[in-house]
Amino acid sequence: MAVLLLADVAGGQLSTDAVSKALTAVSGLGDVHVLVAGEGGDAAAAEAATLTGVSKVIFAGDHGFCHTLAEPVADLIVSLAGGYSHVVAASTSDAKNVLPRVAALLDVMMISDVIGVVDAETFERPIYAGNAIQTVKSSDSVKVMTIRTAGFDAAAAGGSAPVETLGTAASSGLSEWVEDKVAASDRPELTSAGIVVSGGRGVGSQEQFAIIEGLADKLGAAVGASRAAVDSGYAPNDWQVGQTGKVVAPDLYVAVGISGAIQHLAGMKDSKVIVAINKDADAPIFQVADYGLVADLFDAVPELTGKL
Repeated sequence: MAVLLLADVAGGQLSTDAVSKALTAVSGLGDVHVLVAGEGGDAAAAEAATLTGVSKVIFAGDHGFCHTLAEPVADLIVSLAGGYSHVVAASTSDAKNVLPRVAALLDVMMISDVIGVVDAETFERPIYAGNAIQTVKSSDSVKVMTIRTAGFDAAAAGGSAPVETLGTAASSGLSEWVEDKVAASDRPELTSAGIVVSGGRGVGSQEQFAIIEGLADKLGAAVGASRAAVDSGYAPNDWQVGQTGKVVAPDLYVAVGISGAIQHLAGMKDSKVIVAINKDADAPIFQVADYGLVADLFDAVPELTGKL
C-alpha cells in the first residue's frame, strides 16, 4: 500500500521544509503520493514532484480547496483514502485542523506528533511535555497521523514524479475563508530557521527585548520567546517556543534570560547546539545547554552583539 502525504501550501507556495521532512519520516512505509490542494497550486505541485522519494503528485485545483479549509479538504482526502495505508502530514496548524476530521470520518485513531516510525503499524510520539516517549501500535486499516518534523532531515530535490490532476470539486460549504492576517518579517521563519535566539522573563520588558532582536539580526536568526515572556507582553504569541508554542530544532539555539521550565524545553531540546545565558547558575536551562554563560544578560548580550 502507498502513503498519502498532504502538502502544506500557503499562497500557492509549497512549504518545502515541512513537506520534505515529513517525506523523510514516512519514506520507508511504501510509495509516497503527495496531495496538493487548492487553485493556483500548480507551482507547488511541480516543486513537490522534484522531491526525492515522491512517487506521484496529486493536484486538486478546485478553488474550494484553497486556504486548506478543514471540511472540503478532509472530504477530498477521505474520497482518496481507500487506496492508502497511511494518511500523513507535517504537524502544522493546517494539518492539525484537517487530519483529526479525516480520522473521525474514517472512524480510526488519530496519531499526532509522531517523532519516530518503527514500522508500518508502530510509531513513537512524545508525552508529558516531552519527558517520555510513547510507543503507539495501530491496527486501523488506515493510519492517520501528523509528523513532528523537527527531528527529521529534509528530503533532497532531484526527483521527477508525475503530476496527476484531479477534477474533483469541493462540495462542502460548512466554512469559508475570510482573510489572512500575516505578520511580515525579514527574519527567517521560526520553525525552519537554522539559528534561533530566544528571550525569557529575565529580559524584563518589551522595550528591552530589542537586545534579543539585535543579536538575532547579527546572526541572521529567527527570534523566539518563552511563554513567560509572551504572557508578560514582551513578545508576540507567534514567537513562543515550547509545549504550547512552536517546536524548533535549529543548528544553534541561544536561550537568553530563560530559566528552562520543562514546558519550554519540550519545544527546543532537540536543537543541535544549545547556548544559555542566565545570571542564575542553578537555572534548569544549564542542564540541557551545551554551552552556558552565567552572566547578566544586559552585559553579555550587547557585548556579544558588538563582537559579532
